[in-house]
Amino acid sequence: MTVKKRLFWSNILMIVVPVIAAALVGMLCVAFLWLAWMSGGGLGFQDQEDFDHACFVVAEAVGHELKKGTDFSSVQPLLDSCGITMTVTLEEQTVFTYGETDKRDGDLIAAADMLAGNTTIAQDGRSLYVQKEAFDGLQYTIYLFGWNHAQQSYDHLKIVLAMSCVIIGCTIVLSIFLTNRFLTKFVFQKIEEPLDILTNGVHEIRDGNLDYRIAYDQQDEFRPICEDFNKMAGRLKESVDRIQQQERSRKELIAGISHDIRSPLTSIQAYVEGLLDGIAKTPEAQKRYLETIKTKAEDLEHIVSQLFLFSKMELEKYPENLKVLRLDDAIRDMVSALQEEYRQKGLRISMELEPVTMHADPVQLQRIVMNILENSLKYKDKAQGNIQIVLNRTGTGCRLSFSDDGPGVPEEALPHLFEVFYRSDPARQNPNKGSGLGLAIVASAVQRMGGTAIACPSALGGLEINIDFLDEVVNDAEDSHNRR
Repeated sequence: MTVKKRLFWSNILMIVVPVIAAALVGMLCVAFLWLAWMSGGGLGFQDQEDFDHACFVVAEAVGHELKKGTDFSSVQPLLDSCGITMTVTLEEQTVFTYGETDKRDGDLIAAADMLAGNTTIAQDGRSLYVQKEAFDGLQYTIYLFGWNHAQQSYDHLKIVLAMSCVIIGCTIVLSIFLTNRFLTKFVFQKIEEPLDILTNGVHEIRDGNLDYRIAYDQQDEFRPICEDFNKMAGRLKESVDRIQQQERSRKELIAGISHDIRSPLTSIQAYVEGLLDGIAKTPEAQKRYLETIKTKAEDLEHIVSQLFLFSKMELEKYPENLKVLRLDDAIRDMVSALQEEYRQKGLRISMELEPVTMHADPVQLQRIVMNILENSLKYKDKAQGNIQIVLNRTGTGCRLSFSDDGPGVPEEALPHLFEVFYRSDPARQNPNKGSGLGLAIVASAVQRMGGTAIACPSALGGLEINIDFLDEVVNDAEDSHNRR
């Protein structure tokens, strides 16, 4: 049950429970009032004549017993049925008493003795019937006490009614208090448990456990929060991993730049010292030294240019010039101009290009193609290597593939090929095989044009680089119109 539903039912129960409790207690109090009203005990509520008549009957029965003796056992059931208390005196000496007396009975007797003959008096709901009997020269006085039930019941009713009101009031207060305690626990327990889970999760993340995830399967308002917490933890871990990776890349970048620049600088310094020391004495030897110095200087210039280009692309300061481009024609034109040069260097290029029109930057496209070709040329392990360029349309765009028959790359190295200064040769013992920036520039350029680049083993036995562009491809009719 959601917290919202729990609050709704809590509000309902806060009203219903006290009302039901008060109604039940009220019905019980009404029952007590009815019993108090009906349990008069012998006489009616307001019939003094009935009291006088009952007392007369009892007095006649007592007088009859006095004639036989002083055993009043036969009169006792009659006294009980009428709710009458009896006292019999002989010459002002009490000879028999039956029933419950009241503190006011002495006052009533004193008042009755002041009156002559048979009489009836009442005070505060207590009634006294006096009858004198003389037998065998003895003077007996019969005192019969009873309650005026009209007054007694009214007083009793007021007491019961007041107590009922107090009980109902206490019931309402108590039911509200207990219901509030229960419902507060009922609602707070639903909130407390998820809050504890979230607190523990925050503490785990705070303590550096970025792999911690909250397991929460309740269908309530906290489920989206826990899911967002897990997403946040995942993104935080990705961010930390990315920062750590960037730090490693920065260190590798510094180490790579130092290594790749130091190698040609060392060669340049050695050849310059050779010239200065007169080791190269003939013009041919001097020319060979100078050509080597020139080649090493060009390598330095290439490394610095690649580094400068990559830095501009990373800082998003490299200009973009996207336009509608016949991708197959652009690739064919730039490769055809270099095909013979690469063949002479030992790399044969073949192409299978479908007609594709898309938005692309011609300069960045040329850099992508050239860097991949240079990478295949530098890493080939045969006198004559081969690379195949294939362009195909896909459901969402097109795929540009470069497959060569070189030595390939170990499986564990494939995900890292597009990282800065990464080489499959960790020792970097052969700086002539690239600066380690070529494929990183390819990945950055592809990303800037809205594509993705992945590396995998090639069917030719070497490395295959697949570039997927997600741009909408213009249909053949529009393509033919653009060419005209």
